[in-house]
Amino acid sequence: MTRRRLLVAFIATAAVLGPLAWFWYASLVPTTYSVMDMGYVDTGGGPEEVDGHGDHHDTNATTVPDLVEDPDRVADVLVELTARRGRINISGHSVDGFTLNGRSPGPTITARVGQLVEVHVRNDDVPDGIALHWHGVDVPNAADGVAGVTQDAIAPGEDHVYRFVVDRVGSYWYHSHQVSHVQVARGLFGPLIVLPAAGIEQDHDVTAVAHTYRGVRTLNGVPGDVPVTAADGESVRVRAINTDNGPMRVWSDAPYRVTAIDGTEVNRPSPVSGLDVTVTAGGRIDLVVTSPARVQIGGATALLIGPEGHSAPPRPPPPTTEVDFLTYGVPAPTGLDASDPDREFTYSVDRKPGFVDGRPGMWWSVNGHLFPDVPMFMVAEGDVVVMRIENHSGEVHPMHLHGHHALVLSRDGKPATGSPWWTDSLDVRSDESYEIAFVADNPGVWMDHCHNLNHAADGLLAHLVYEGVTTPYVVGGGAGNSPE
Repeated sequence: MTRRRLLVAFIATAAVLGPLAWFWYASLVPTTYSVMDMGYVDTGGGPEEVDGHGDHHDTNATTVPDLVEDPDRVADVLVELTARRGRINISGHSVDGFTLNGRSPGPTITARVGQLVEVHVRNDDVPDGIALHWHGVDVPNAADGVAGVTQDAIAPGEDHVYRFVVDRVGSYWYHSHQVSHVQVARGLFGPLIVLPAAGIEQDHDVTAVAHTYRGVRTLNGVPGDVPVTAADGESVRVRAINTDNGPMRVWSDAPYRVTAIDGTEVNRPSPVSGLDVTVTAGGRIDLVVTSPARVQIGGATALLIGPEGHSAPPRPPPPTTEVDFLTYGVPAPTGLDASDPDREFTYSVDRKPGFVDGRPGMWWSVNGHLFPDVPMFMVAEGDVVVMRIENHSGEVHPMHLHGHHALVLSRDGKPATGSPWWTDSLDVRSDESYEIAFVADNPGVWMDHCHNLNHAADGLLAHLVYEGVTTPYVVGGGAGNSPE
């Protein structure tokens, strides 16, 4: 009888622990792997790939290092950046972090539309290596700066060169895409501004880079209120860049116009009063105000715009209503017909229990799958793509597709009726859904991930891959590539 009871207990224990052990084992991620082998292929209704995950073994495939800017073209803008470990000075006290050319934020890179920018990056002593991603700039794939996908991480003492043409006016930024959830938070980022060939239209052009260093909220590395000198009646363009992991609210005590979203101009923007705008993580919003004005950027920082020595106005109360980009501005031709797309995808975000790399917990899921079993969205060059993004997870997710700008078609089934809303960083709140469209006109292997970088590090990502393109780089390996 005792043996029988022990046998029954053993069988019952095995019945419970056996599946758990299998799920644990199945979740383990190799120390070195190619993103071409991750998850499963989703062709979005296009031709089925016979060997979707084997493309990186195809000797006839185009590889990421082939996808570069014209090597014979002479650069118009030359930039040198050196990354170092160090102390970052925040108004009299310092914090551990990383700097570019001895500072954080790194230096502003400024170019005019159509120019070729060449950036020489040296890693002095950042121990995990670095890679710089040009957020919002549709660069050639080899210049995208994602360790393990488009390059190897730049090891301490090594250099790397990025070359790309800035083909659209706007506000952008650059940041690390190697251990990005750590390195961006600790200072490896900076602004990139693309001006019109003929110059700016406003009297003043002000970049406002919002970042939180170890709990201290800053603008351009300065906590609190930042003065901006402008005579009464002068116009000021404010480029609000959100480098943190969550959305921030921006508003003003004076009327303003939202003139650009993620680097794309708004068509015929109307004056706004008593409303705020949401700048998603990684996103950029350009506002134009008339001096004097107080522009509140998040709850703890503001630009105080006015004549030198003018009295700072008190902080205005936060508005209760926001500008809705779905209806803001006036419609205009988009050049994109999404009525009969070549590919249609769903990117549905949720949470589910399970194991990720052997760790139990509640994890982000993409289309019901946990990392690394995430979709590889396959497209062909020239395809018109429609993607439905759904969020059922209980938290907001700022979704960022590399290498492309997408047109917002609808939100929760309501069609866009304002100015064409082109975006590369889209705030998708819980229980919201968006339909977006883009043309697959930039071949490569591209990340499509949540720009709350902690979420991405926990597996909230996918890849957009062009047929016939592969990458020789691997996550892990001798370079220690770790993009998120």
